[in-house]
Formats: sequence, structure tokens, C-alpha cells
Amino acid sequence: MKIAFRADASLQMGSGHVMRCVTLADALKQKGAECHFLCREHPGHLLELVRGKGHVVHVLPCEPESPIDRNGPAHAAWLGATQEQDAQACLPILQALQPDWLIVDHYALDIRWEESLRPFCRRLMVIDDLADRAHQCDLLLDQNLGRKPADYAGLVPEACTVLAGPQYALLRPEFAALRETSLKRRVEPRLRSILISMGGVDGPNATSRVLDALRKCVLPEGCQLSVVMGPKAPWLQQVRDAAREMPWPTEVLVNVADMGALMASSDFSIGAAGSTSWERCCLGVPSIILVLAENQRFISFELDKAGAAKAISLDEGNLDVQLKEVIDSYQIPVHLKETSIKAASVCDGVGVERVGRMLLGK
Repeated sequence: MKIAFRADASLQMGSGHVMRCVTLADALKQKGAECHFLCREHPGHLLELVRGKGHVVHVLPCEPESPIDRNGPAHAAWLGATQEQDAQACLPILQALQPDWLIVDHYALDIRWEESLRPFCRRLMVIDDLADRAHQCDLLLDQNLGRKPADYAGLVPEACTVLAGPQYALLRPEFAALRETSLKRRVEPRLRSILISMGGVDGPNATSRVLDALRKCVLPEGCQLSVVMGPKAPWLQQVRDAAREMPWPTEVLVNVADMGALMASSDFSIGAAGSTSWERCCLGVPSIILVLAENQRFISFELDKAGAAKAISLDEGNLDVQLKEVIDSYQIPVHLKETSIKAASVCDGVGVERVGRMLLGK
């Protein structure tokens, strides 16, 4: 079976779209599928990472002078081309491949792009989080808490199957494998190790702002901080400099290969309200989630409402006050334990297997 993915990573949009597609592709490859990625060469791309996983990469050229499609999706500027230019670049690749599935994970693409390329694949799947535009697809995945198939009524064909909710979250197998161990160590919780992860790029430099706010908090004696950054994060050196000035031992980790183990060994996490939210939930890690982009508000609101995390806004200007209030609360063990239990109930970590079975018809 041939499966083609259309997804991008960049300094502007981050790495989450490509990373969750790679997770799905890895699972499908283990089942014998041949996976191809169609990716634009944006600054901050992950082409070598995808190749390193053994998948074929087809590089789409950047269109630096391309106009933004004013009538397109809200995130049209993320594409680096018009939808028509993108479709024309993808067309010869898909004509040659004729994939069994074309999987699209891109906020800047909608029904116009999908209709133009649908003749060159047997079936088409969309991965979305926004429910803000129409699609032409056979299968749609929205892995967000609180999302329902009805949210896509009128946006997808009536015959389209909609998979909605974190039970379909595309997590690497390591998280499900570590789930039991991670939950056991939280039976008697404590706050001694804090993990800070704002995504692979962290364009807003939220990590530096969090470290600065934490300096004004009171943490337990012996507390240790671990900061995870991507190798292409533009603020990496500034974060390293800030880490050396922290009152507690603070390590900055880049290109982390064992994120699951790192999360499982952490007592608490401060992170962005993106796809890593489901990783933290799977392992029952109590967390503060920061809204770094408008498209993360739905996730953060639903997690906060469920008691699975505490959401705070980066834009309110009083990050230190917000962090102190929440961290003070989480130094009470019963609060840590309650949040851990609620977080673990959100996601069991085997969503990629469920989605894989749908794609392979097994």
C-alpha cells in the first residue's frame, strides 16, 4: 500500500503537523505500507528527520514572491504559495505515485486543493484541529478533547467518516508503553522535577518568559528543572543563558530521543497547548498549559474544563502571578493526584493503532 502525506514544518507553524504524520507513517510502515511525504522547504523544515525515519521525501519549492490567498483559509500565509501553486507542484508527484491514501495535515489547505488532487489517489484523509473550513475527504481525524463529529457537519461529505477525540491522538508507541509505569509513580505524588516544553520551535520565546516567571516562584527544596528545545529553535542560546542563572538546577535538552521517558519521570510539566498535551495526558502528568497561538485555545479550554490541566494565557502580562498561583496549588499532593487521574482518563496512547486499522482496513 502506498500512502502520501502533505504536511509542513516551519519556524512559523512549528513542527507538530509533520511530527504527528511521521508517527502515523512509522506505524503504517511497520504494517508494510510505503510512505511518501510532500513537504515545502520552509525555514525550520524537518526534511532530514522524515528521511531519517525511512520515508521518501518529495521537496516542494518555496515560492518567496507568492501572494497570500486572501480568500483562502485563516492560515493561508503558512503555505508559502497559493493553493493552486501548491496543487500544481504536488500534481506530477501524485500522478506518478497514485497512492492508496493521500493524507493532508495543513491548516492552509481546504476543499479547493483537495478536489483538484483527489483524482490522483484512491482515498483522501484530512487531519484537522479547527473545524473552520470545508473539506473533500473520505476520512477526517480531529484528535482534540471536546471535539465531536457533529462539529464537521456541513464541512465534509455525508459519507465521510469523522474520528473525533483524544482516543485517536497520534502518539508514538513509547507513550502507551510507559503509561502504566508513569501512573504508578503518581500514586504518592510530589513536586520535585518540572519539565518545560514549548514545542520544537517556540517562536514566541515562551520558554524564556516561563523561566523568568519561575524565578519569582517558591519551589520545593531540591527541585530540578528540565527544558526541552528543538535544534532549530531561534531562542535556544537565550534559553541556555537563562538556565544558567536559575536558582535551581536547570538543564536544557536538545534533540531529545526519549521524550516519553523524560515525561514519565517528571512530576509536573509546563508546556504548550499543542499535540504534546495528549502525551502528557497519556502519562498522567499534571501540567500547566500555555496558549501560544489562537488555534490552541480550544484545546486548552477543554483540558482546563476537564480538570486535566490548568490553562493560562501568555498574553495577559502577569505570567509570574499566574504561574505562582498554580504552582503553589500543585505543591499540595492531593491536587497533583487529582489532576493526574483526570489527565490519564483523557487519552490511553493507542490512537495511532486505531487510525492505522482504519487506513489499512484491518
